[in-house]
Amino acid sequence: MSVAKVIEISAESTQSFEDAIRHGIETASKTVRNIRAAWVKEQQVVVEGGNIARYRVDLKITFVLE
Repeated sequence: MSVAKVIEISAESTQSFEDAIRHGIETASKTVRNIRAAWVKEQQVVVEGGNIARYRVDLKITFVLE
């Protein structure tokens, strides 16, 4: 039997939502072991001068406890 925990993180990219998701998971995996899933809770953009400047995502990360 395993027990999982869910944490929430935010990540940002100047390229795309997918890049922000990838960056968030890669960064979280440096300190959190056994990541099994991620759920995109929210997506946002930062607009500057009428253009999208940054893509932001709020992620829920699920990992199995040891």
